[in-house]
Amino acid sequence: MPAAGTSTKSDERRRAIMAAAVDCFAQKGFYGTTTHEIAEWVGISQPYLYRLYPNKEALFAAVVDHVSVIMTDTLVAHSPASSGAGPAPEAALDAARGAYAALVADRSILRFLMHANCAAGEPLVGQAVRRCYAKQVDTVGQLLGDDDAVRRWFGAGMLDNVVAVLGLADIDEPWAHVLTAR
Repeated sequence: MPAAGTSTKSDERRRAIMAAAVDCFAQKGFYGTTTHEIAEWVGISQPYLYRLYPNKEALFAAVVDHVSVIMTDTLVAHSPASSGAGPAPEAALDAARGAYAALVADRSILRFLMHANCAAGEPLVGQAVRRCYAKQVDTVGQLLGDDDAVRRWFGAGMLDNVVAVLGLADIDEPWAHVLTAR
């Protein structure tokens, strides 16, 4: 029999909490979302949520860590290097951008990440956001090979964020064409 708190049902509930928290925080951010809303979304009581996470800041930090793992797994899974061949630098950068674009096509993840940056002034959240960036710098560095490529990837990623969150692919304006390279 599994140890208390490690059952399959408990694991499923934790995954449901992470998914609900990403969606809720993506809509209203750290400051506008209540733990009651998240608990209600999952179908659990707020006291149960507080048994798992001592406060909203700890929950938010756990969600940042959760999204960081998703980002890392996505980048590694879509890397040309995962097939065993060492890709050309531009091909590796394009693959990393494509993986990131696929990830943030789920606008909840993108919006959550933006809200995480905005809430980085909260101590636990700031630590989690810095861990997330450190992990992404390390992962992208391993995939692309050098610091300059990492900076190019992050710069391109910030542009990709703007394009995605503003829906610029659907905007037929000259300025939008410049940013989307159409």
